[in-house]
Parts: sequence; C-alpha cells; structure tokens
Amino acid sequence: MTKPSSRRKKITSATSRDSTPLDNLAQKDISLEGNPAFATITVNAVEVPELTPQEERDRLLLERKVERAFFEAGKALLELRDRRLYRSTHKTFEEYCKDRFGFERRHPYRLIEAAVVVDNLMQMCPNGTQIEVDSSDGQKQSVGTQIETDSSEQQMCPIGTQILPTSERQVRPLTKLEPSQQQEVWQQAIQEAGGKVPSARIVTDVVQRIMERTRVPNTYQLGEVCQILAKDNPDLRGKGGCWCIVVAVHDFSCTVRLWDGECTVGLKHLKSFDYLPQECQQVQEISDRLVRIYSDSLEETVKNLLQSLGKLNRPYLTAVEEKLLNLLELEYGNEITQIY
Repeated sequence: MTKPSSRRKKITSATSRDSTPLDNLAQKDISLEGNPAFATITVNAVEVPELTPQEERDRLLLERKVERAFFEAGKALLELRDRRLYRSTHKTFEEYCKDRFGFERRHPYRLIEAAVVVDNLMQMCPNGTQIEVDSSDGQKQSVGTQIETDSSEQQMCPIGTQILPTSERQVRPLTKLEPSQQQEVWQQAIQEAGGKVPSARIVTDVVQRIMERTRVPNTYQLGEVCQILAKDNPDLRGKGGCWCIVVAVHDFSCTVRLWDGECTVGLKHLKSFDYLPQECQQVQEISDRLVRIYSDSLEETVKNLLQSLGKLNRPYLTAVEEKLLNLLELEYGNEITQIY
C-alpha cells in the first residue's frame, strides 16, 4: 500500500485543525486576488498628544544641553588646566587628559579653543538678560538671552545668539581669526546654510575667503632663507625651527627646500632670517651637501645629526660641525656616486 505524501499529511492536518472549510478559504483568496485595486484597507488613526508647556521647556533644555556638550567640556578642561587640578595624580595636563578621558594630546586644547570662540559668539547678543526655565527636576536652567528692543516686543536669542555651533569641528576654522572676524564668519556661514547650523565645510570655505581677502601680498624672494614655524599645523610636524630656502613663490605660500627635501608652506608658517645675499649663498651650499647625503635608508643616528644641522640659526658651520659633515660625506660618498 502506497504511503500518502508528507505534503498531503500537512494539508489534512491543517484542515482538521481549522474549522473553516477549504472551499470557503479558496473563495476568500479568489475574491481578494481578483482585483486588488478595489481592496479596502482599514487604518486606525492614532492620536499624538501635543506637548505640554512643561514638556516644551524640557525639550528646549535638553536640546541646549546636547548643543552645548563640547562647549561645556572645553570650559571644564580650561579650568582643570588653569587651576592645575590634575597635579595630585599627573605631572602634565596632556597625560591627565589621556589617562582620564582617553583624549589624544591635541584634542583637549581644541575643545578649550572652541569654548573660547563660542564665548565670543555669545557676545553677538549684547545687553541681554538670561532666560531660565524649570527643568523636570525643578531646577532653574538657562536656555537663552532675552534682548530688549525699541518696540514692545522682545527678541529671543538662545545662548547669546539664535544659532550656535553644535560641534567642535564647526568651530575649529574660527580659532585662526580675530574675535570680530569670528562673529562675521559665523553670521555669513549661517546665511549660506539657509539659516541653519552651518557644516564645518561651509565655515572653512568662509574662513578661507576672509583670510585671502585680508592677507598681505607674498614678499618672500627666491633664495631667501627662512625659519619654519610649525605652530598647530600637523603637516609641519617635526619641521618646526628648521631653516629652509625659498625655491618657489606663490600667492599665499612658498615652496621651500629643507635638509631632507621640499615642501609647500603657508606664509604664516615662515619667518625670514634676514640674511645678507652672501649668507644666503652659504646656507645654500650647506643645504646642497645635506640633501646629497640624506636618504630614507640612513641610520637614525645619521638622520638626527643631519636634522640638527638643518635647525642651525646661523649661516655657517663650526669647525666640529664641518668635520662631522666631512666624515658623513666620506662615509656615504660611494652611495652618493651610485645614486647620481
């Protein structure tokens, strides 16, 4: 006797459990699939209650906390640094920030600089009085500044201005500018963002235009010997204090030659030594000798010696320095010949 298939067993089982006859189910399926365009779908409307006045105040308070998070962090770090509240556990502020918050060396200073900029942007609403609201825990919290106007109406200016930065990255380009320029750039960036919080890219673009408008013409000359001022430029890390020779002059930068190669440097990162033409020629000769010796395959000790010669603040070598350089030229003379 042939066994019924497993599929038939499942259908039979389903029929025995469902009190609805199969014929009726088939008729229901056909009626729905016949013309789905005329199928009626019932959606129950869910009423969303409006926020109460207290909830509106709580929402505004919480939004302000989110927006001010990086600002509050910068203010706190500034006080921790200035009062040296880390001295009981750490020798330096950088070590404390890394151990306590996991911040890399530059990050806490960026937050501090951003807090200073935001403090300045708040001054765009002068003669204002702070407005406070009741939070959910009953505490008074400041959410903005109320500005008195000539009319009977009053203008709300949250946290010193209607729109403030919400991240450190938006503020970073402003740290290079004077306080008055910071306010000008921020207002212009808001306009370009359509009245919203501008992105870091928009702020950077506006700052670039301001800087190009206010920069003095490039007065450096070919062959001039300058010193590199690394400041906060990560691209110049390890080159701060090095002398360099101008080999190309651009509108807002110079291409310079160092002991280990060439790079392009902005005008604010250069300072002329004001050497005489003869002294510039002497530095050029030293540069040629160092460049001929340098290669990436050199031992670290040799690289360190070349770097020390590349940071001299005088246009000549001492007798000892001359002997050391001669020794290096003799030691790596064969390699230089093979390369050239």
